[in-house]
Amino acid sequence: MLRGEFEDAGERSPAALQRAYEQRLAAVVESVGINRVVEEVGLDRATVQALLDEGSPDIELTEAAAIIALDDESPPADTIEAEARDILLMGMTTAVLDVETLASGVDGELEPKEIQQKVEGRFPMTVAEYALLHQYIEQRKG
Repeated sequence: MLRGEFEDAGERSPAALQRAYEQRLAAVVESVGINRVVEEVGLDRATVQALLDEGSPDIELTEAAAIIALDDESPPADTIEAEARDILLMGMTTAVLDVETLASGVDGELEPKEIQQKVEGRFPMTVAEYALLHQYIEQRKG
């Protein structure tokens, strides 16, 4: 996720990868301020504060992209989100994974149809779900 900043995704656990994503989000929040994130992204203050407190709030990929886009050096949120989804799609292609194999590989935490809809952007995906899929795909590529 997040523009390919996590090239070692396959070497981490899904939880460790999710934590790394959350640390990246927290760094942006620290940089731009809680008020700006609450106002421009539309998350509630408790959720944003949880990022700073090293919690694992339930944040969707769209919201994560919007947070990162607040960094002046980042592209727009829709570009960030599209690139994140492309990382999954291209990874599935490289690792020769279909959604059934991917669902089996993540121990059935997500159903094949659900994975397809989330990866294609037709259904919301949380940062935790993204980390789960990204880690497994990258692990299989290696």
